[in-house]
Amino acid sequence: MKKSKLEKLDLELYQETLDNGLEVYIVPKENVNGIYATFSTKFGSAYDEFIPNGSKKMIKVPLGVAHFLEHKMFEQKDDVDPFTFYSERGCDANANTSNYKTTYLFSGANSFNDNLNYLLDYVQEPYFTDENVEKEKGIIEQEINMYADEPFFKMYDGIIYNSFINHPIKYPIAGTVKDVYSITKDDLYRCYNTFYHPANMFLIVTGNVDPNEVIELVKINQENKKFDKFEQVKIKEYDEPNKVEKKLEKVSMDIEIPKIGIGYKIDCSKIKKNISDIKTYLSIMLDIKLGNTSKLNEDLHNLNLITHDIDITLINTDKHILIMIMLESNNSDKVLELIGEELKDLSISEEDLDRKKKVRKSNCIYRSDSIYSINNKIMGNIMNYGEIVLDDYKKIDELNIKDMKNIIKNISLDNITTYIIDKA
Repeated sequence: MKKSKLEKLDLELYQETLDNGLEVYIVPKENVNGIYATFSTKFGSAYDEFIPNGSKKMIKVPLGVAHFLEHKMFEQKDDVDPFTFYSERGCDANANTSNYKTTYLFSGANSFNDNLNYLLDYVQEPYFTDENVEKEKGIIEQEINMYADEPFFKMYDGIIYNSFINHPIKYPIAGTVKDVYSITKDDLYRCYNTFYHPANMFLIVTGNVDPNEVIELVKINQENKKFDKFEQVKIKEYDEPNKVEKKLEKVSMDIEIPKIGIGYKIDCSKIKKNISDIKTYLSIMLDIKLGNTSKLNEDLHNLNLITHDIDITLINTDKHILIMIMLESNNSDKVLELIGEELKDLSISEEDLDRKKKVRKSNCIYRSDSIYSINNKIMGNIMNYGEIVLDDYKKIDELNIKDMKNIIKNISLDNITTYIIDKA
């Protein structure tokens, strides 16, 4: 087992890749009582066209399969569901699906060995039947409809949908109701057998644990299981244009204050940097221009044009970054005008960049106290870089005004979509 130091954080990382390909990461933290474990597969909602394991032909599965699969993993053959199992031991359990991964997790200090064995077992023992698949469809339909009634969720999905044309990231993670009702048991097994191989998964344990005991437990658990040979999954590549699908959409809902959403679709193909690094630079620039300490944010509050701070989210494909800006205002025209004026000049000073770098370093120290933040940091590193960043300070120090200027020079905010939710 390889041991590394997480620099400046007074933490150690233990990692090992098992014979079956499963990557295991452990960060012990003795001064806490809790333990947090996440078991993830590199399979999310954006992977709807791929070559299944054991095949040579590209197939397309219904939208929402990854999310549907997450739901069905909680149904076990012995009728003891994970939520019940963990609650009986005073622990919490959950799962989540994103565009590019699905994660199963538990947290709690009690019965750790049993908890970890159970996590590995239930995720690696699928139980899908025609009956239990049909039963789940109505449950997921209710979930989809619930989010459709939430203004900011509706706007979030609307901005993404109107921004992308060909890439499946444009669709909600849960899919549409129509897609959900078309999902079959065979679809689930086909996706499971392709993406849920240990060589496409990783386990992260953070908290008050002994790394040697954890890795030994995981090895024994995995040695008793047989898996087919893993073939690297071939995912369809999409020719996504730079233009947006739809420039403006207005809808009405039963709300008190109108909501405004803006999406800037950024082409990153000309920038010779990892897209996650580009996101970092853009998030810093946007924080300076529109963040809660920005002059524009202060002006908008003083003019009573917004009720809360501006919310900024960045998501990406392999070639594009979508900047999403969301807020509430009774004067959408004026707010859109002022934001547009502010973003005409994207330049920032080296002093502003240095100030934000110091904030990021402070956040690193703050996050190192949380077993959840440590776990999420490792998970993000794996998904964004394919490796663990051992020195976050060094990576922050490498941020520089020259790269910032080069990125700003090579991006355009011309491809924009606006989504407005008015009072009904």
